[in-house]
Amino acid sequence: MQVITIGLDLAKNVFAVHGVDEKGKVVVKKELRRSQVLKFFAKLPPCIVGMEASNGAHYWARELIKLGHDARLMPANYVKSYVKRNKTDAIDAAANCEAVSRPTMRFVPVKSVEQQGLLTLHRGRQRMIGQRTQLANCIRSFCAEFGMVAAKGRMALKDLFAVIEKPEDDRIPDTARTALLAMIAQHRLLNDSIGALERAIARTKLESAPADAMRRLVSVPGIGTISASAAVALVGDVSRFASGRDFAAWLGTTPRAHSSGGKHKQLSISKAGDGYLRSLLVQGAMALIRVAPTSKRPIAAWIRKMLERKPKKVVALAIANKLARIIWAILAKGGTYNENHLQQSLAQAA
Repeated sequence: MQVITIGLDLAKNVFAVHGVDEKGKVVVKKELRRSQVLKFFAKLPPCIVGMEASNGAHYWARELIKLGHDARLMPANYVKSYVKRNKTDAIDAAANCEAVSRPTMRFVPVKSVEQQGLLTLHRGRQRMIGQRTQLANCIRSFCAEFGMVAAKGRMALKDLFAVIEKPEDDRIPDTARTALLAMIAQHRLLNDSIGALERAIARTKLESAPADAMRRLVSVPGIGTISASAAVALVGDVSRFASGRDFAAWLGTTPRAHSSGGKHKQLSISKAGDGYLRSLLVQGAMALIRVAPTSKRPIAAWIRKMLERKPKKVVALAIANKLARIIWAILAKGGTYNENHLQQSLAQAA
């Protein structure tokens, strides 16, 4: 019988394959070395191949699509429900095979090489920012042991660095100063590396295929080059979202729903989507809040009214949710940000 559906469990070296025919009968059940995977699928007629969206999944999906197969990626937490007892590679492959055939299964779009290259810039920047923050906090805590406490902010940290670099300041012993100077050098190196990645992201805005979409997103207040680039790289085909609310829910900026016994509740935001893009939108929202008292834009008036009733962080999340919906509208329907349209929508919401 012809194989029509295959579940592929990805790994570093040994891959598990589970294939069934049109009646659901198991016809393939084997393990393949990494070098054998593409050779095996090249011999098969086109079929549906289900995989978890894990490390390396987008690469394998692209390669299988080149061979004529219908490669589909699924969120790992959606596949987990189909795993039988115990945990083996063969059972995982069988779960992928069963899950990919379900009509209600949701799939992850396969990212292009260009998208993944752009995402690598963003992920590298994100990781380096985290390392820089950890290093700054470590320097602050070490200096506090010698009675030197710095205020919040980059300028205060810069002043602290200047004190550490003065050998005549005897509050810090030479043994500690040696370590602190090395950490300061690493902090500055991370600063330079983050700047280089941000410049590379800015150049990508002009050189890559989705340049037009990025330029249109930058017209939205609260969205800069970094946020626009991340949105285009992460979202991909926006047509899979039926509305701006669906996109906002995917991003995790909408409330979690809880209902039982006919009683419905709305809880805190779900945080279900990509935390990096969501954090960028919240940062953009905080920037809009800072300029709202003096800004004459329609969205600033709406923010001022919100701040009269809600805490600042709650308002920031509401703005991030609105920015997510604007992103969807621009990517799905084309055009650029329109102040007049926003003013009308805000008036209706009020």
